[in-house]
Amino acid sequence: MNDPYKNAVKQLERVSEILRLDKSSLDRLKVPDKFLEVNFTVKMDDGSVRTFKGFRSQHNNARGPYKGGIRFSTEVSESEVKALSMWMSWKCAIADIPLGGGKGGVIAETKDLSEGELERISRAYVRAIHEIIGPDKDIPAPDMYTTPEIMSWMVDEFIKIKNEECKVNSCECKKNDLIATFTGKPVENGGSEGRTEATGLGGIYILERLAEKEGLKPAETTVAVQGSGNVGYYFARLASELGFKVITLSDSKSAIINKEGLDIEDATKYKESKGSFAGYTNAQGISNAELLELAVDVLVPGAIENVITDENAQNIKAKYIIEMANGPITPEADEVLNKKGIIVVPDVLANSGGVTVSYFEWLQNRAGEKWEKDDVFAKLKGKIVSAFDQSWDAMKEFKTDMRMGAYILAVKKVVDAMKEIK
Repeated sequence: MNDPYKNAVKQLERVSEILRLDKSSLDRLKVPDKFLEVNFTVKMDDGSVRTFKGFRSQHNNARGPYKGGIRFSTEVSESEVKALSMWMSWKCAIADIPLGGGKGGVIAETKDLSEGELERISRAYVRAIHEIIGPDKDIPAPDMYTTPEIMSWMVDEFIKIKNEECKVNSCECKKNDLIATFTGKPVENGGSEGRTEATGLGGIYILERLAEKEGLKPAETTVAVQGSGNVGYYFARLASELGFKVITLSDSKSAIINKEGLDIEDATKYKESKGSFAGYTNAQGISNAELLELAVDVLVPGAIENVITDENAQNIKAKYIIEMANGPITPEADEVLNKKGIIVVPDVLANSGGVTVSYFEWLQNRAGEKWEKDDVFAKLKGKIVSAFDQSWDAMKEFKTDMRMGAYILAVKKVVDAMKEIK
């Protein structure tokens, strides 16, 4: 089984060789600054009490407060959270936002929980980690199986805790600062306009820039999207609206293909009503494995990590891959894809739209401002396009692949910041 954290370290070691990093910098970047494992109890609807395990990994804050999502899933593990926090350090650096990498999670199956149980777990997790988070310390956000509503519960609990502390210590709590501790909140609760579609939209800016660089015409460019969650849906819908031929969508249970191009809205409505794409009549059913190996121009793994490995990399026929999921390609598979001449736009660049707009939300909260959606998107596009161009140029300069181009930029920024602190 692929270990996400080992994969993240391998990628770092590869960059270290190119940059000739000193051993002390490399050793520090290999491990998080702090890793917290917590166990907390929650009263369930039937009156029983269950213990849940949670994590928070704080990788590096040399460039600013830790930043990263919280996921609720039975797949959450120490390795996964550590890897994701490291990738967040690179993602923030590539996007040129003054934040560092963090990530958190709770081992829980959300579909088996009532709304009340989910709220109690969310609040209990915040109580367990509240001492290490804050608007200038660590700024969590939603991730897999967490939502803006969950962020509302979490920020509410955090404010309660801090108000209680201030009563005891006779200090003053600034509400704007406390609200800024969590991003990805509902708009009416301090969230930013455009946050919902930000990650998928950032990927679209990448797709457009890649098309410009490579001379791709949208109507003649086939795109296979794996996934149909928030990221996959917005990427597929927006790409289709721009004229790209999106021919696949998938979920954990099913995948569909229409070589003439899918009606994204129609397929999504079917899935929402039926629970999966299985049986959708305006497309053919295929497996997720088959989807990855289609002969398309652009492949977009937008679901989970480690879907392209050394076992199937030789079978990948796409000319370009845009990683909208975190860590969908293993280091071993990367080598195979590079030899095949496939250009891979790495996750730390491709899906950085979410954290970028989260940063915008943090700024708005701290200043007590509210930006219009068009303003948010314009700022986002500027960041994403600049990051793409710099990564592309680094790829050419160092005669390497685009992942290493992006990583070279990111790791150098973090190391330089670490040296300034010393």
